Amino acid sequence: MGFECVHQPFKGLYLGYQLLSTMFVRVPIWSLWYSLPSMRPISTWSWKHAMMVELYRHLANVSSITGPISSHPDHRAIAPTKEAIGVWVEGAPSELIMDDLKILASISKVAPTRIPGYWYGRSGTPPEPTQSPQPGEKVFYYFHGGGYTGLSAHPQEITANITRNLLKLDQSAPRAFALEYRLSSTHPFPERFPFPAALLDALSGYLYLVEEVGYEPSDIILVGDSAGGNLALALCRYLLEHTGLAGIKIPAPPGGLILLSPWVDLSDSHGWPGCSNLTLDMDYISKRPLYSKVAFLGPFGLGFAMLNRYISPAALHPSVQAHFKGFPRTFIAAGTAERLLDQIRTLRNKMVSDMGEGEVTFLEAQDAVHDYVVFNWHPQSLPTFKAIATWLSEA
Repeated sequence: MGFECVHQPFKGLYLGYQLLSTMFVRVPIWSLWYSLPSMRPISTWSWKHAMMVELYRHLANVSSITGPISSHPDHRAIAPTKEAIGVWVEGAPSELIMDDLKILASISKVAPTRIPGYWYGRSGTPPEPTQSPQPGEKVFYYFHGGGYTGLSAHPQEITANITRNLLKLDQSAPRAFALEYRLSSTHPFPERFPFPAALLDALSGYLYLVEEVGYEPSDIILVGDSAGGNLALALCRYLLEHTGLAGIKIPAPPGGLILLSPWVDLSDSHGWPGCSNLTLDMDYISKRPLYSKVAFLGPFGLGFAMLNRYISPAALHPSVQAHFKGFPRTFIAAGTAERLLDQIRTLRNKMVSDMGEGEVTFLEAQDAVHDYVVFNWHPQSLPTFKAIATWLSEA
């Protein structure tokens, strides 16, 4: 699974070597190599585009050896920031953790707990609501990517570009709430917070928005990129399966769902010869995210991803009974150069089959890599947010 140099002094020595060799060897070579358009991974990419993707690929490889290169805020504290307002969210009441989710949480030994979240406001709007939302006032409820094992909801993360850009789109949605859900980890790090810890946190945040802040469920737009898209689908599924049950106070599902390069099959059901995961090597993410899967699946093991509708809603195995009837209208974006393309197309097909063509908007960004919307320099990022703006206006 990697992480050969997570301990000092080996980590420091390895990072020092990588810094020097990247600055004085790799970058000059890449610069010359990609100055020739024929040498770029995709002919439509500019020199800058090719260089940036190569750099992110290299950083991903280095972090797979050393672990996180820099520190990231997490669920244990609210990290100071001038851009957003951090708040504490209380864990969901135990009586709302039901059925198989209750059983799975017991097996994983995880329970709802107090976690942070960050309020973002559009320009000129205080980030945190100071009064009950106005009728029809919408909010983006955002889950960041990172393979369930990395990154953060904090504004210092590159994924915060998504919330910043969303808040420029629609006057009716002046705020976004990004949840700092618990991240999974395993050897050589402490074994912590496997599935369904993040789903319990996502439910806690949703209850906070509805019951404490006062948003109508129909005014909540659920957003997730990469693993965050997986989490958004899982939360939506849990709400849909339990809303309206006698004596159960679980709110209705959200009014909209935005999935950006979602990771929707943690099994190997899309791993056939010639699949996007194995052939699109220009992408910067690994074709075998084994550590993230092992950490997230925890005591259930890798095979469980082939069986569970919350974990792999797009899995091709017939045992995964992941229907989408009743899901809210959905916008899905994927890049044609990303490893997850095949599984995202499967998700689109399943959702269209269950929900109808008019309820699912699907955008394939030509020659775009995984989670390209987090990169403001990416040529397909702005067009995608414009397409989301159009989708929002059609609601």
